[in-house]
Parts: sequence; C-alpha cells; structure tokens
Amino acid sequence: MIPRQKHPDKKNAASILDASSRQMKYTLTLESDDNSAFNIIRNVYECFRMVGDALLISQGIESEDHLAPIRELMKIKAETQRPITLVGHLGRMRHNINYYGYNPKKEEADDAISLAKACFEPIFDAVKEEIGKKDERRLLNGRN
Repeated sequence: MIPRQKHPDKKNAASILDASSRQMKYTLTLESDDNSAFNIIRNVYECFRMVGDALLISQGIESEDHLAPIRELMKIKAETQRPITLVGHLGRMRHNINYYGYNPKKEEADDAISLAKACFEPIFDAVKEEIGKKDERRLLNGRN
C-alpha cells in the first residue's frame, strides 16, 4: 500500500507516543498466564506499532497498514538488549490471534514481556528524540 502524505503533526505524534507508553506500563502489570497471553501479546505489539506510527505521523505520513510503522521502527538507531526485528514475530502472532483463532500460551506472553522490557524504552526514547529533532529542523528552516 502507498502511504498517504499529510502535514507533519507533532502534537498527534506526541499524543500517540504518550498513549503507547501508558498502555505498555499497564500491560506490563498484567500477570502472565495462558488466559492473559492473548491480551499481553496483542498489547505489546500494538504499543510498538503505535511508536512507529507516531514517527510516521511526525513525518507527515499516514500508514494504511501495520507493516509501515514496524518497518519504520527497524530503521531507528537504538541500543536494545534484544533485536527489534522480533517485533515482526509478535505482529505475525497477533495476526494469527486476531484472524485465525490462535491461542497463545504463557511462555509466548513471557517472551513478549521480555521483548518489551528489553526494547520498548530505548526505542520509545529514540523516537521521541527523533520527533523533537524534526521539530527543531522545521523551526530552523522557518516552518511551523
């Protein structure tokens, strides 16, 4: 799908970042078991996707699918304890959960939690910094 060009929207990007952070904090409070695995995996993936979406929105790009925000995250230079590419695996699992009735297990939820703890904060901080730099560049170039 072709991304739709729009005006960069720093306020919307910041709002999405804030929501992703709140949701991740909440998700990490959930007790991991076979019953909660469904929600934990979907929420962790969605929080990463939201961070990627915020980055795209700050660039004036509206994605039409989940792949573009995740691909954008892969471009971020951040020191993480686990490879950020593993978020793609969560996306495939989320797709199977939502569309094929896949029933994940506690171990898979534990892995999603581990990935979130290892990668979310560094990626979140790098995206937040990148969005701030884009805003600074616009101001230096005389654009609002």
